[in-house]
Amino acid sequence: MTRLRNGQSIEIITAEGQRPQSSWIELVHTGRAKSAIRRSLREEDRERYIRLGRELARVAFEKVGRKVTDKALATAASAMALKSGDDLLARIGVAETSARIVVEQLYPDLASIPVDEINPDRPVVGLEMGQEFHRANCCQPVPGERIVGITYRGKGVVAHKIDCSVLGDLDSQTERWVDLQWQDGKHPPIHGVSLELTIANSAGVLGRVCSLIGEHKANIADLRFIDRKPDYFRIFAEITVSDARHLHQILTVLSAENDIAQVIRVRDASRQP
Repeated sequence: MTRLRNGQSIEIITAEGQRPQSSWIELVHTGRAKSAIRRSLREEDRERYIRLGRELARVAFEKVGRKVTDKALATAASAMALKSGDDLLARIGVAETSARIVVEQLYPDLASIPVDEINPDRPVVGLEMGQEFHRANCCQPVPGERIVGITYRGKGVVAHKIDCSVLGDLDSQTERWVDLQWQDGKHPPIHGVSLELTIANSAGVLGRVCSLIGEHKANIADLRFIDRKPDYFRIFAEITVSDARHLHQILTVLSAENDIAQVIRVRDASRQP
């Protein structure tokens, strides 16, 4: 990059469809240019969220036998004190509200119909036709948690939790980011989550841990000792859960046990994608 001097002439080559990148803010100097780039980025983000919100709304409406129309969205937006249907779609797209809440607002009787179990091969909205989907090993997101998709060569789209530390290294590669959301509905208990537990070295404690997990309809996929001391054990356990609420229930009941000193959800940035 070369800094221009007064009096120099340049040729500007334009490309159809080109949009400003977030990294450009650091390259320009005038406040006007910075403001224009930020405004364009906000508008582009909003457009993406509206598109994602519309797809989520379409799926939710079809589950109760209805079509998502501009009039329906405007009516729901008004009932929820929002200015327009696009405002409502944008809120759905950023997970500030759910499409199911919109359906409940318009069709409370239909919204109470039990939902089908989500197809585990297509648990999210936002993928293109034929795109493969995987959960990131580093943060192990589960349904109910905010996610963002990252494209990986040969792996399709990998979902990371919105607060995953890996995303910081990809901040400048916005072309790889994909807006995703989990589908509303009943997800099967197949999502692996890693836990580290510190338990008392007493007879029956490990069996009690396994029983508590099983009683709450979760499966133990892996269990091994990390550390053995005279008075306590540290163990690693990988369990499979259906969603964030299911995981929270299990963490709560384990934390309440007197013989379990600590329960930590393990996140490891080295295990990626």
